[in-house]
Amino acid sequence: MMLLILAAVLVIGFAWYAVDGTKATSILRFAWSFSIPLVLGALTGIVGERSGIVNIGIEGQILASAFAGFFTAAATGSVWIGLLAGVLTGLAMGAFLGWVAVKFQMDQIIAGVVLNIVATGITSFYYVQGKALPVAMPTFEIPLLSKIPLIGPVFFRGGVIALFTLLAVAGLSYALFRTRWGLRTRAIGEYPTAADTAGINVNRMRLINTTFAGLLAGAAGVYLSMEQTSTFERGMSAGKGFLALAIMIFGAWFPGRALAAALFFGLTSGIASQLQADRVVDIPQQFVNLLPYVLTLVVLAVAAGRVRAPAAEGTPFVKGEGS
Repeated sequence: MMLLILAAVLVIGFAWYAVDGTKATSILRFAWSFSIPLVLGALTGIVGERSGIVNIGIEGQILASAFAGFFTAAATGSVWIGLLAGVLTGLAMGAFLGWVAVKFQMDQIIAGVVLNIVATGITSFYYVQGKALPVAMPTFEIPLLSKIPLIGPVFFRGGVIALFTLLAVAGLSYALFRTRWGLRTRAIGEYPTAADTAGINVNRMRLINTTFAGLLAGAAGVYLSMEQTSTFERGMSAGKGFLALAIMIFGAWFPGRALAAALFFGLTSGIASQLQADRVVDIPQQFVNLLPYVLTLVVLAVAAGRVRAPAAEGTPFVKGEGS
């Protein structure tokens, strides 16, 4: 279904491009920009839940990483050091979640809530006005691919995080379903006892996967503060971590489908904004901003019961007790 939506988006986009190339490119670029943190957040959730660890702390990981990346870049004068700091912040928070979930078997929902609360508190307390990035994040373009009409300027020209997102979706799709790591990850998320019997260290793999999934949430935060806006505001993640979880479910825990679902959210917002700008419809801007969250409720209502979560997600594994 998601692939059909993605195909429909491209067909409509090219049809629109034939009529008004500038406007079609602008809307699709908006949709992609809106989608990037959602895709990275959804990939974070996919790796965690495919491993058996529920991560509702993605919102906090994104926010804290945005804060760390922006203010580190402002303090050091290097956007690359800022990028590294932001990504490592996401990794550290992922390690914390994995550690308390595996080592202490803490309720994973509570652990995620703790991450969100701590991130909100710290970023609000230490927030300082008047800081700026030393330079704008550089942009790159991929030879040949960036010349494709409509798609090239949107997807293959941009900052390092935007381009990394495409690689992350393709790489994770391949790794999850074509590699030994992927087979083991899916096994510990579905049948941890069987995986343990086969010689897989379930808890160690869950800890490692959750930790490195934090890199993706960290990249989402860096994108928000350093690549998309070049600024940081309190609470700037604005629920994107929770939207990412809805997209993960809508995408049935598949990276490619999550990408299609995120583009659907982004395109809907982009079209609504454009229709308002063209005075085709007269609706308050607040409603346009609310649209992704309303869609989240609709999507979850539609998707509920039609997709199945990994069987062992949220269930601690204790060797010898089975689960």
